[in-house]
Amino acid sequence: MGVRPPKRFAPLDAQKQNYHGAPLLKGIIFDVDGTLCKPQSYMFAQMREALGIPKSTDILDHMHSLPQPAQDEAQTAIRAIESAAMIEQEAQPGLNELISYLEGRGVRMGLCTRNFDAPVTHLLQTFLPGKTFFPIITREFRPPKPDPAGILHIARAWDLEDGADSLIMVGDSMDDMVAGYKAGAATVLLSSKDNEGLEEHEYTGVAIERLDELVGMLEGGFEEREGR
Repeated sequence: MGVRPPKRFAPLDAQKQNYHGAPLLKGIIFDVDGTLCKPQSYMFAQMREALGIPKSTDILDHMHSLPQPAQDEAQTAIRAIESAAMIEQEAQPGLNELISYLEGRGVRMGLCTRNFDAPVTHLLQTFLPGKTFFPIITREFRPPKPDPAGILHIARAWDLEDGADSLIMVGDSMDDMVAGYKAGAATVLLSSKDNEGLEEHEYTGVAIERLDELVGMLEGGFEEREGR
C-alpha cells in the first residue's frame, strides 16, 4: 500500500474558517488498553508465559490456531490475566475532557480492541459512566487488528458511504496504526515509552501525549502531519 496524502477534517467549531475545504469528521474510533486507560503492558509477558510462546508470536493468532479443548483452555487463562489486571486500570490523562468534548460536539464514538468484553465494560462503567460508544468491537470479532475489518464494520454500522475515509482511529500500538491506515481512516497515536519510534512511522498521522490534546486539533481543523 502506497503512502496517501495527509488527511484533513473541517473544524468542529463552525465559526472557524475551513481553509482547505476539508470534509466533515464523521466519527472517532478508540482502542482501549493503553489508549483510554494507561498501558498494562506487563499483561502480555504474563500471557505469553501462560501460553508458552515467544514475543514474536501473536497471542490471538496462536490461540485461534489451537485445537479444542486447548483453545478454550488458553482463552480461559488469558481472560484470567486480563480480569486481574482490569482492577488496576487507570484512566489516561485527559480522557474525560476529550470524551465530554466529543459528546458535546455530537461526534460518534466507537471502540475497536483486542481485549475481551469484561475489561472494556469495567473501564466504561468506572471512568466513563453514561457515555455512549457504539459499536464496540472486542476479541470475539474476527479478524482482529491489525486487520482493518473491525474499523470497516463500525463504518458500515454508521451507514457511511465512504467507508472509514471520514473517521479517525486513536490508538497506542502498531496494530492500531496499521488497521486505521489500511481502513482509510486518519490515525492518531497516543505516545508512551512503550511505543517509542512509532511516531515517525508512515502509518501514524499525528502523535499526541495526552488525549485532550485532540480537543484543540479538532476544534480548529484536524490535519495529519506532512512528510510521512
